[in-house]
Amino acid sequence: MIELTFEQRQDVIKQVETPPRAIDPDTEITYVLIREEVYAKIKALLIEEQNNQFLQDMYLPVMETFGKEGWDDPAMDIYNDLDPRRQS
Repeated sequence: MIELTFEQRQDVIKQVETPPRAIDPDTEITYVLIREEVYAKIKALLIEEQNNQFLQDMYLPVMETFGKEGWDDPAMDIYNDLDPRRQS
């Protein structure tokens, strides 16, 4: 972890731009400085969005496959056999 010097902390506080940014003078890469709890919230949102996108991407092909023959497809009989509400 990098610790900010007193001067760097003062520079961050003085920055008008929010969130503050830092630049690496050698690579000219700009970094955005955000509090750790803000990062954690953003990360959780991105993971949730990624998971939701995965489910959406999977839902249509699965429903298309199931929808071709529906419950009449012999391969679906196993689900009828596993239904605890059905008597043997």
